[in-house]
Amino acid sequence: MDRKVVGPSYKAIATRYQSQPRAQMVDTLATKIRLGGGGVWGVVVMPANTKISEADAKKLAEWILDSNK
Repeated sequence: MDRKVVGPSYKAIATRYQSQPRAQMVDTLATKIRLGGGGVWGVVVMPANTKISEADAKKLAEWILDSNK
């Protein structure tokens, strides 16, 4: 939760997005979970997780955002 392994810690992710409205944060992170991304946290690319449903991606995003509480 609070330690960087390959990418950022969940707490670092929650902190980065905390200034955005909650719904926008969830949608942004859910999209990144499903489609992947790169360049935000360095050169390591996050692979896409296209088999995860949109609803499950939103649940994961909520869990990540709650890790900073």
